[in-house]
Amino acid sequence: MAELNVPVNAATTAGGEPIPTVIVDDAHLVYRIYGAGSGVAGSPASALRRIVTREPQKPTLREVHAVKGVSFTAYRGEAIGLIGSNGSGKSTLLRAIAGLMPVNRGAIYTQGQPSLLGVNAALLGDLSGERNVVLGCLAMGMSREQARKATSEILAFSGINERDDFASLPMRTYSSGMQARLRFSISAAKKHDVLLIDEALATGDSRFRRRSEQRIRELRADAGTVFLVSHSISSIRDTCERSIWLESGVIRADGPTDEVTKTYENYMASR
Repeated sequence: MAELNVPVNAATTAGGEPIPTVIVDDAHLVYRIYGAGSGVAGSPASALRRIVTREPQKPTLREVHAVKGVSFTAYRGEAIGLIGSNGSGKSTLLRAIAGLMPVNRGAIYTQGQPSLLGVNAALLGDLSGERNVVLGCLAMGMSREQARKATSEILAFSGINERDDFASLPMRTYSSGMQARLRFSISAAKKHDVLLIDEALATGDSRFRRRSEQRIRELRADAGTVFLVSHSISSIRDTCERSIWLESGVIRADGPTDEVTKTYENYMASR
């Protein structure tokens, strides 16, 4: 079972007990990738030869053990940074917590329905930014009246309405940074039991990152739990008191952010 290291800032019951929101218990996550293999067999030359000779392609199955026996408990009121090098299993773990990927072994327990916000979150390119905000609010369970009242605030937070009335233009005309800011602004307009943020702040400018970090602190103060995946160690330090370092699918460190990030930076510098 996940070890219970209770943080100082965790919300507690009237009896002083911390309130868990996510329990990850010896979780293993495996990708199964179907394809034609790799190397020479998968080269353009070999593909052309198969077309000319009508030679059938032999399918292969490859398994990637992305997360290997991870255990931890998250509590209400926490903001937790997930750090690690590329391919360490951070995004895979978030998808599993959100219920988008099954656990192959072990278990993940959550309070309520976690909300995953990533750089690839769906927005409708043919609709205006303003219309996407309304639809996003409705999808999060707001009433039409609540969505209408929240729209101007969300657009102001994202900075979209500062750019020549971009709010009325189709989303396909937005830069990737503008889209990322709008995704975060929509998601952060509602209180979440568990909010999972996967590199969604990476494309924002410094002013928007400061606003986003403040909003994450407000969400946490409202007794929610926030997970932040980011390659920006400064954003993790500014936002999260606790950090978990994943490497090659296993937890290398879990504790106060200053200690964990320093250990991680020393490891990366030595590679």
